[in-house]
Amino acid sequence: MADTAVVEERSSQSLTLPAWGVVPVTVQLLLLVSASFVLPVAAHLAGLPVRSLLPMHWPILLIGLIYGWRSGLAAGLLAPILSFAVSGMPLPHILPSMTVELAAYGLVAGVMRQAFGLNLFLSVGIALVTGRIVFLLVVFSTGAVSQGFSEYLAAAMAPGLYAALGQFILLPLIAMAAVGKRGAEESA
Repeated sequence: MADTAVVEERSSQSLTLPAWGVVPVTVQLLLLVSASFVLPVAAHLAGLPVRSLLPMHWPILLIGLIYGWRSGLAAGLLAPILSFAVSGMPLPHILPSMTVELAAYGLVAGVMRQAFGLNLFLSVGIALVTGRIVFLLVVFSTGAVSQGFSEYLAAAMAPGLYAALGQFILLPLIAMAAVGKRGAEESA
């Protein structure tokens, strides 16, 4: 009976990497800095459309998939706030909704993977849908935008569909490589 509990605990842990230790904390901090400063600033400086690329979303989802829901939630909460503190972006009226959205991405991706053991693609898909719903609920409940629902969807949400598709395809593959490689090392 005890052996079964140990095997179940190990198998659920192997779905994500440990979040603590020098290497995991360093990687998470690098991803957080990428999400909160490097990627958004690079996109702005290059004149790239941030609404289409969603540069803050990629690293947060990846943290949730690789290191679990606690790390995903923390990074999702911190990234927009740090970005705003450093660059003034996202704009103050969108900051609360982006903070909740990114927190939802990291949390849901991690919970789906770590707690429910869903495959990486399904975890990302559910996180993407949940995060966008949460974002829209906060945007419209706080009156952060003056446009109507369908106008806002077309202006702010539709451009990010290609990035979401990219996230759905690429992030699970990256997470699979990161967790699979480490999981194979630990089981040897």
